[in-house]
Amino acid sequence: MERTLGLWKVTASGVGIIVGAGIYVLIGDAAGLAGPRVWLSFVIAATLSALSALSYAELASMYPKAGAEFEYTSHVFPAWLSFLIGWIMFVGLIVASAAVALGFGQYLQNFVTLPPTFGALALLMLIAALALSGIRRSSTVIVALSLLQVGGLLLVIAVGLPDIGSVNLFAGNHGGGGLVSAAALVFFAFIGFDEVTTLSEETKNPTRTIPRALLLALALSTLLYIAVAISAVSVLGANALSTSPHPLADVLDHKFGSNGGALVAVIALVATANTTLLCLTASSRLQYGMARAGALPRTWGQLGPASRAPRVAIGISVIGAAIFIAIGKLDVVASVTNVAIYLVFIAVNIAVIILRFTQPDLDRPFRSPLSIKRVPLMPILGLLAVFLMFPSLPKSSLVLGAVLCLVGIAVYFVSTGRRSAQRARSN
Repeated sequence: MERTLGLWKVTASGVGIIVGAGIYVLIGDAAGLAGPRVWLSFVIAATLSALSALSYAELASMYPKAGAEFEYTSHVFPAWLSFLIGWIMFVGLIVASAAVALGFGQYLQNFVTLPPTFGALALLMLIAALALSGIRRSSTVIVALSLLQVGGLLLVIAVGLPDIGSVNLFAGNHGGGGLVSAAALVFFAFIGFDEVTTLSEETKNPTRTIPRALLLALALSTLLYIAVAISAVSVLGANALSTSPHPLADVLDHKFGSNGGALVAVIALVATANTTLLCLTASSRLQYGMARAGALPRTWGQLGPASRAPRVAIGISVIGAAIFIAIGKLDVVASVTNVAIYLVFIAVNIAVIILRFTQPDLDRPFRSPLSIKRVPLMPILGLLAVFLMFPSLPKSSLVLGAVLCLVGIAVYFVSTGRRSAQRARSN
C-alpha cells in the first residue's frame, strides 16, 4: 500500500471520525442529566476513553498493520477469537456507515426534496469512487471536511463567548449520579479514535505517527467538546438546552436568528459525509489486513494497480452498506456498533496486559505509562471504564451484538472447514 499519510492527515482523520453529528444531539440529553456541569461529563468520558486509547497506542506501535484489532489480538488469543474481533469491527463499521449515510440523506431534505434513502445511496456512490481512487486523494478530502467540521464547532464556541460567566458551570443536577450518567451518554461521542490504527500501512513511520495521531485526535476533540458544552450551556442554560430537539441549532439561532437550523444542517451534512467515508475506509483496511493474514479470502486483499487501494474490500463495504441503507430504519441495528466497540476495547486492553507478561522484551516504541512490576495499570483501568459504561447500552443492542458474535463464529468455522477440505483435496 502507498505510504503517503503524515501526522496531521492521520490526526485529521481521527478528529473527523470522533467529531461526528452526534454532538449536536447528545449535548441536550447530557445537559438534562448533568445540568450546567455538562462540560465535566465530557472531561470524564474523555478520561475514560484515554485509558483504552493508551492501549491502542502501545499495540499500534508494536504491530503497525492495517488489520488493527485483529492483528493485535491474534498475538494473544486463539484464531477464532481474533477473527471474531475483526469480524465485529468491520461489520459494525459497515452498519455505522449505512446509518450515518442515512443521516446525511435526512439532513439533505433541508435543501432538496429527496427520500433519505436516495440521498444516502448517492453519497455512498460518491464515496466509493473517491475511496477507489486511492488514499492520497481520499485523505485530502478527509482533511478538508474535518476542517469544516471543526469550523462548525468553533462557530458554536464563538457565539457563546460573550455569555460565558452568566451561568454557574459547577451547579449540578441529581448529584454525582447525574454527572456519571451524562458521562456514560457522551462516551459515545468519543468512539472512533481507534480507527486511525487501520491506516498504519498507509502512514509514514507508523510506529511513531499512529500513536501520536491517535492521542492528539482524542485531545483535540475533547477540547472542542468541552468548549462547545460551556458555550451552549452559557447561551441557553441547562434547562433550555435539555428540552431543545435541536440544541446547537438554538445556540446559533441566538446569534443568527432563524438561520441557525440551516447552518447546523450544512455542518451536519459535512460531518455525516466525512464519517461515512472514514467508516468505509477503516472497514476496508481492516478487511484487507485480515485477508493478508489468511483470515478472509485472499481476493479481499487485492489492491488497485494504480491507486493501491483495497478495491475488493472497498466494494464489499459499499455493497454491505447499500444493503443496510435499503432496509431503511437503522436506529436499533446501528447501535450494535457500540456493543462491538465495547467488546473490542475489552479485548485490546486484555491484549496489552497479557503481552507485558508473554512478550516483555518486544520493542514498544510507545508504552502505556504506569506499571507495578509487569502489571500495566492503564489497561486495567480501561477495562474498569468499559465495564462501568456497559450497563448504559440498551438491551436490544446487547441482543443484536450477541447475534453478530454468533454469526461471526459460524462464519469462521464454516470458512475454516472449507479451507481444510480444499487442502485435503489438493493433497
